[in-house]
Amino acid sequence: MGVIDPRRYAQLKPLFLAALSSRTWPGDDARTSLQAVVRHLAEAGYGRDEIDAVRSYVMFFLEEVRLGVVDPLMSPAALPGYPGAVPRPVQPDLFAFAETSRNETERALIDQLISATRLYDSQEAVRELMEFTIRLREFAPFNGMLLHIQKPGLTHAASASDWWNRFGRVPKMGARPLLILRMKGPVDFVFDVQDTEGHALPDGAFSFPTFGALKEDEFSWLISSIKKERIVITQLDAGDAQAGWIRLLEKSKSEKGKNLYELAYNKNHPVPTRFVTVAHELGHLFLGHLGEDRGRRIADRRSTSLALMEVEAEMAAYLVARRNGLQPRSESYLAKYQGAFGDINLYAITRAANAVEAAMGISAAHLWNR
Repeated sequence: MGVIDPRRYAQLKPLFLAALSSRTWPGDDARTSLQAVVRHLAEAGYGRDEIDAVRSYVMFFLEEVRLGVVDPLMSPAALPGYPGAVPRPVQPDLFAFAETSRNETERALIDQLISATRLYDSQEAVRELMEFTIRLREFAPFNGMLLHIQKPGLTHAASASDWWNRFGRVPKMGARPLLILRMKGPVDFVFDVQDTEGHALPDGAFSFPTFGALKEDEFSWLISSIKKERIVITQLDAGDAQAGWIRLLEKSKSEKGKNLYELAYNKNHPVPTRFVTVAHELGHLFLGHLGEDRGRRIADRRSTSLALMEVEAEMAAYLVARRNGLQPRSESYLAKYQGAFGDINLYAITRAANAVEAAMGISAAHLWNR
C-alpha cells in the first residue's frame, strides 16, 4: 500500500463511496469495483497521474470494503464530518526528505537484511541473483535484487496501475504486494502476475526493448548519451589484449557539480565487446573506484582492493550486457579474481548497474519512455 495519510483518506473516501454506490451492485468482484472507482475519479476531473498518485488510497479503501469495515452501499453523506463537495486532487509530497539521508538509510537496511539472512554467501546464490535480475528487465537492477529477496521464483511483476492500464488486470483481493524503491520517494509496491486477475495476457506482453546483436549505429547512440554526462570518449587503436580504461580529468569546482572523466575503448573490438568495455569502465566510476563525485552522489571507495574493484565492475557490466540481450564472456574474466568474491558489495554493484544503464540511455525508465 503506500503511505496512507488519514486526513487525505478522509477527503477521498466520500468519492470512493460515491463510485461504488452509483456504479456497482452487491457481489461485484474486486476488478469491477476498481474500474468503478477509476471511472468515477476520471469523471471528477482526476487525470491519469492524479489517479496513479491516489492508487494506494483506492486499494486501502477496497480492502476495508472486503473486510466489512466499510459498507460499499453507504451514502457518502453518512460519513462523520462529510465535507460536501470533494476537493480537487492535489499531490502532496509525502516523501520529501534529504536525499543523502535516504541513501544512507536504504543501504543500511538492505545491508542488514542481506547480512542477517546470509542470502548471498555463495557463488551459486550470487549467480542466481544475477540471472533473476537479468530476467526482470523492466525493473532497475537494484529493484531486481529487492524483488529476488522477497520472492525468488517471480517471473513478472508490475504496479497495480500498470496491471490495469497495460493489461486490464487488477490485484486479487488480499494479494500481498512486493516492495521496491521508487524514483522520487522511498517505496512503491508491485504485484506478482500470479496475484492478479482480469484479461488474459497477450503473447509477448512482457517483451522489453533490447539491443541483441548490437549494431554500429546503436553503439554510436549509446556513446552520444554518455558524452552528455561530462564524460569524454576516446577511441584506442590497440591490439586485442587492451580493452579500455577510465580516468578522472577534473574535479568539479561546484559542491553539487559532476566531475569530468575520460573513458577510452578499443575501436578495433567488435561492437558487443566495446559495449561491455564501456559498461565495465562506467562501472568503475559509479562504484566509487575513482573517488568521490558529489554531483553523482558517488562515495569514495578507492580503498577497495584491486581484485575486488575488477570483480565489482565486471559484475555490473555483466548485468547491463545480459539485460540488453548480449552475452559477455565475464565468467572467464572473473575466474582470475575468485578470491575477491567473498567481499563483494551487492548493494554497490546493483546501484552501479542502474547508473550505467541511465548514463547509456538504456535504463528501464528510458526505454519505457521511448
